[in-house]
Amino acid sequence: MMKDHARHYGLDARELTRLRAFHCIRVAGQISRTDIARELDSSPATVTAACGALLEAGLIREVDAERIDSGQRGRPRVMLEVNGEALAVAGIKVARHAIHVTIVDFKGVEIGSHLSPLAVSCMPAEALVRAVRQALDDALAALDLSVDAVAGAALGLPGFINGETSFMHWSSSVEERNVDFGPLFARHLPCPAFLENDANLVAKAEQFFGEGRGLHNFLVVTIEHGVGMGIVQNGQLYRGERGCGAEFGHMKVQFEGALCQCGQRGCLEAYVGDYALIRDASVGRQSDAHKSLTDILESARAGDRLSGEVLERASKILGVALASLVNLFDPQHIVIARLRPRFDDVHTQAMMEALRRNTVQVDAPLPGITVRNLDESMWARGAAAHGIEMVSIMKIRAGRDQDAA
Repeated sequence: MMKDHARHYGLDARELTRLRAFHCIRVAGQISRTDIARELDSSPATVTAACGALLEAGLIREVDAERIDSGQRGRPRVMLEVNGEALAVAGIKVARHAIHVTIVDFKGVEIGSHLSPLAVSCMPAEALVRAVRQALDDALAALDLSVDAVAGAALGLPGFINGETSFMHWSSSVEERNVDFGPLFARHLPCPAFLENDANLVAKAEQFFGEGRGLHNFLVVTIEHGVGMGIVQNGQLYRGERGCGAEFGHMKVQFEGALCQCGQRGCLEAYVGDYALIRDASVGRQSDAHKSLTDILESARAGDRLSGEVLERASKILGVALASLVNLFDPQHIVIARLRPRFDDVHTQAMMEALRRNTVQVDAPLPGITVRNLDESMWARGAAAHGIEMVSIMKIRAGRDQDAA
């Protein structure tokens, strides 16, 4: 998967090795050159040269490993780690009602966060980028940081996003279709910026900070207004050929079914997304009592039959769809992340039962399943993790001129 970086970012073989070494160090926290060579199945000489270039660029640093045995003789083992003080990166998540900005150091340790309300949930692309710039400025001011302190920013949006090129095919947050955000970023933002699908960013966050740490193959399913998915295969984010892979929310579960916000019919999220539940729980009612998922949950707990049926059906449909993921990918783990009120156990159990019943039966346990509530900070931390990767690619490419000198 790292070879995709060579294809999309013009990295030569030597630069790709540097990027792979940097990624290995980043995932491990601290690691020796010998262990990097073993992990990458590369020669010690090649790894030493790659790490030397990363040290010269200031992206990593050497540290002495702590002695386990205080009586140990000789020099302490030299380990490598990401240089957290090298650069700062901004992770930005655009939600329906706010823009969440998180500033991290180059290790991904949070420096601070800031939330900027949005007056509308969908706007023209240029207006959105202007709002992002204002949110970034407000965050830096609140944290007493200068604009120059930020080496890069990564922005997460829902929708069909090519994270390799910052091209948006469609998003529920943007009025237009087919927008190249690169020129807009260059025009309005004070640092290099990168666009990515928000569910992919949650996968990044889980990989570096959550349930995905140490795993090579896992899935993240996000459920909020819509449904998204991030796929990590062989330790790398999978995007597909056009950058639009993993659109789990738009997998069809009903031929010519309910209308989805993407404009097609029968999509999964048209049955399990927040807007779908509110629509279905309001059928035949004279009032607008069900304006939110919280309203539906409270009605179901109070004995309202329609609300209960809507939640149960959505839980079962989601369980069947998750079973399809297990059958397709056979992952080590699946994280189901909900930006919503906590569902009652009966609904989670209905989802899990549908998953078990519809998964291909073999004499082996199902993958681990984690169901968690998700806040905007997890998205923003994932965006920051993506920003660190993209800034490191920039710095590695910048070293090309120094190599030639």
